[in-house]
Amino acid sequence: MLTLGLIDACNLAIAISAITISVLGFLLSIRAQYMDVWDKRFFIYMFIMLFAYQLMDFISQISLTFLGRGYRLLSIFTVFFESLFSSVLMLMLTVYILHLCGETVRARLFLINASLLGLYIILLVFTQFTDLIYYFTEDNIYIRGPFYHVILILPILIMLFNLNGLYQRRNLLSANERRAVFLYIIIPMSAMVIQIISYGLLMIMLGTAIASLIMFVIILDEQMEKSIQLATRVAEQHFRLSALQIRPHFIYNTMSNIYYLCRLDPAKAQRVVGEFTKYLRNNFSAVVKPELIPFEDELEHTRAYLAVVKARYEDMLFVEYATEYRSFFIPPLTLEPIVENAVKHGLDAESDPLHILIRTAGSESTDEITVENTGTDFSFTGSDSSSGLLDERDELHVGLDNVSERLKSLCDGTLTISPRSGGGAVVTILIPAEH
Repeated sequence: MLTLGLIDACNLAIAISAITISVLGFLLSIRAQYMDVWDKRFFIYMFIMLFAYQLMDFISQISLTFLGRGYRLLSIFTVFFESLFSSVLMLMLTVYILHLCGETVRARLFLINASLLGLYIILLVFTQFTDLIYYFTEDNIYIRGPFYHVILILPILIMLFNLNGLYQRRNLLSANERRAVFLYIIIPMSAMVIQIISYGLLMIMLGTAIASLIMFVIILDEQMEKSIQLATRVAEQHFRLSALQIRPHFIYNTMSNIYYLCRLDPAKAQRVVGEFTKYLRNNFSAVVKPELIPFEDELEHTRAYLAVVKARYEDMLFVEYATEYRSFFIPPLTLEPIVENAVKHGLDAESDPLHILIRTAGSESTDEITVENTGTDFSFTGSDSSSGLLDERDELHVGLDNVSERLKSLCDGTLTISPRSGGGAVVTILIPAEH
């Protein structure tokens, strides 16, 4: 059997623990970046109310245990508001359940629980003028009255209505939301039962604090997961849009060339149609299947593009391949847009022929792709860093931005641009090797 001194010590430890939990929850809710605004505000207010409830309990324990006779009014005041704040927390849960289900405070569940809370407050006020529920002696000693358990009936009913409301709306909530709200109800209810049968131990306060923090953590985890999924969908949509950046003028020119070749060189026109078809198929395949692909497939896509271009600029474009090393994977539409940029901005009928060198190399830690062109230097101010890729929004660099973003998001790769000795540019892709 616990002595009175030990019970008081346990209750003070419980109060301090509960206050610590409420402060921690408040700080976490303020810093919650992935939580919806409404939910964030709810948890901030909930932890403030929880802190006020626990603070009243802590002060009442200090008043009853250490301050003695002259502080009877302080004990009456703090115990009253301790009881009031604890019941308000239950109604706040009702509001949160309705919010999760898209309902308002006009719902029947809220009206019932608000009525029960009103009756509880009336009973709590009535308690201050009778000894039936609880009272304080002139020596500032807290005594349970013969009908103490009556005052617990209304809070228990609110909890039960919340539990029933949760069950009826279970299909409107996710598994994590159901689990979070259920634990918030069942843990304090269990603590209340323990408190009823264990005179003196304030278990409901600790149970409420723990349940509040558990609910917050589960809901935060749920919303973080939703935010990550949303960000992933947005990134995938962005990828698909960037993958569809097939320049209209390229299609028009290619179709015009095929039109004239059909009369002048039907066999060549047939070959160009085949390469152009392969080029378009690879572009659209990248949209519906944006995961990493073998480098061999991306090289084939690039060859198809260059074959179409050479049909028009046969004597002005020369491509050299040093790609014996091909046993690695890259994001789709990585090499081809770089080569397309080199062609678009380096091929000029009034200048020297454009030479492009595509080279690959591999080591134990890195796979490397290098594209050199003798045309325009499309790097930024001679920098060998990709940091400038996102600083300007011209058409050329938008394409390179897309490649850089795909490399980073899909395989943690990097893209850098530097000027080529003798004119032109060098684009280097580095991809961490997988072993």
